[in-house]
Amino acid sequence: MSNYPYTRLRRLRTQAFSRDLTQEHHVKASDLVLPVFIQEGTRKRTAVEVMPGVERLSIDELLHEIETLEALGVRAINLYAKIDQEKKNNDGSEAYNEQGLAQRAIREIKVRFPKMGVMPDVALDPYTSHGQDGILDEQGRILNDESVQAMTMQALSLADAGADIVAPSDMMDGRTLSIREGLEAAGFIDVGILAYAAKYASNFYGPFREAVGSNTNLGQADKRTYQMNPANSDEALREVQLDLEEGADIIMVKPGMPYLDIVHRVKTEFGVPVAVYQVSGEYAMLKAASQKGWLNEQKTVLEAVLGMKRAGADMIFTYYAKDIAKWLKES
Repeated sequence: MSNYPYTRLRRLRTQAFSRDLTQEHHVKASDLVLPVFIQEGTRKRTAVEVMPGVERLSIDELLHEIETLEALGVRAINLYAKIDQEKKNNDGSEAYNEQGLAQRAIREIKVRFPKMGVMPDVALDPYTSHGQDGILDEQGRILNDESVQAMTMQALSLADAGADIVAPSDMMDGRTLSIREGLEAAGFIDVGILAYAAKYASNFYGPFREAVGSNTNLGQADKRTYQMNPANSDEALREVQLDLEEGADIIMVKPGMPYLDIVHRVKTEFGVPVAVYQVSGEYAMLKAASQKGWLNEQKTVLEAVLGMKRAGADMIFTYYAKDIAKWLKES
């Protein structure tokens, strides 16, 4: 039964102050995590053509970037290394090289910017000659347990370098437990685990693979034997529950906008810290449409990340993090 005209929901929409006072969800700079790609060299910035505005950075250039991020209020980065082809092999052993690119970068970041949260990726695909997230047998099948062992070694090397939170993104079974046990045994009891618990075999990852240099190695192969079927949602809750039982501190849902129903279900069901990743394909679409003049970039991007917060995300991984922080500061 309507209470009109006594109830008029438009009353609180008529002026800016009342709209602001009744706004239910907000995006803050401290909600954002910037994924960054690093490369060897000095004073080196290499544009990622399929992601306009995104660059691979040498470590010294990354430090300049972090200085800007801190000034804008962005408090965490997600680190990916692009290594030279000759360092890649079937086992991805460069991933746990104590003097590897990611490990060196973390050490330098923590010297210069000890308060910046560093969340390096834990996965083998940037380091394998075949571009898969795990080790292959002679028939080309992913060896789950051997891959988990390698990624545990990777996580330990990153923690030893100074990582605050390690972020296994591979979707191998049991890797969260293995990493947690490894961290505990090595004394890294305060290092968190951000588990990509609901990571889908998505077509939205294409530009990322170009940025990290795994697309050529992967070729026509796919990752459907370990990443989730985009048609499934109940399965995501099983994955999340297992990762929480194995010691995960934060749960990641990836990609973002096409999977906000999963974000909402995870937050409602478990009430734990939830991250969402606005992935490279989402970024590329927004950027391309904006460059064409078909969308207002600032307003559309802010709407997109606000939707992620509304769905239940506590933190948002986005290549727009620096831009968003600037827009928020200006407003």
